[in-house]
Amino acid sequence: MPSLPNQTEPIGDSAEHAYRHSLHDLQIQLAKFQRHLIKRGERILVLLEGRDAAGKDGVIKRIVEHLSPRDTRVVALPAPSTREQSEWYFQRYVEHLPAAGEFVLFNRSWYNRAGVERVMRFCTEAEVETFFDDAPVFERMLVNSGIRLFKYYLDIDRAEQKQRLKERRHDPLSQWKISSIDNLALKHWGDYTRARNDMLRSSHTPHAPWQIVRANDKHAARLNLIRHLLAQLQYRGKERRLLAHDSAIVFAFEEARLCDGSMAK
Repeated sequence: MPSLPNQTEPIGDSAEHAYRHSLHDLQIQLAKFQRHLIKRGERILVLLEGRDAAGKDGVIKRIVEHLSPRDTRVVALPAPSTREQSEWYFQRYVEHLPAAGEFVLFNRSWYNRAGVERVMRFCTEAEVETFFDDAPVFERMLVNSGIRLFKYYLDIDRAEQKQRLKERRHDPLSQWKISSIDNLALKHWGDYTRARNDMLRSSHTPHAPWQIVRANDKHAARLNLIRHLLAQLQYRGKERRLLAHDSAIVFAFEEARLCDGSMAK
């Protein structure tokens, strides 16, 4: 399978300096936004999905690094307990939704059902179909209640995932990221691709659209996702010149993107 086209963040010491400078400026914008969010009592919910090693942890770390821990929450739920398996599927996610003034990021979300659970057969196909019917309705309820909902899918190609999983296994500081599911990620690459495509087709809606982030280049993915997010938010002191994202890296999902080389196959 051909790799995704190269993404345009330069490499080397000067590029690292430029990346850190750009990230610093964007983190200042995030802090300004949070001040506005708390003052206005708004509710922001960001979902981050993607294959294993797609870079979700890295994006979240840079977003929340300098934000108020009292008003920012990262949600990464473990596998459901026996009791939770008997509940309404969305029930365990509801308690983590943002209250007034809160900024909540889900590191994987209810879309586990459309991805890992489906591929690894932790649920039935009937349950997946029910999920596809219910998710757009559930998300419309959230949006209608006043929650600002943003959904990002981080997309990497097979070679990049293989390399990142290899590095993870040999990095003593990344041991906590290793799971039995990681070992099956590459084996089930095609299954995950089909599951991803079904998920995007079924849950990309006007009220809760998917944004695709081409994430082979971690730095480019982080900067452009943050730019895209901030550009859609209103706050005092917003510097629009900092928020122009690369539309080749972050773009709204369309059916054609699955076939035109924009996304990994």
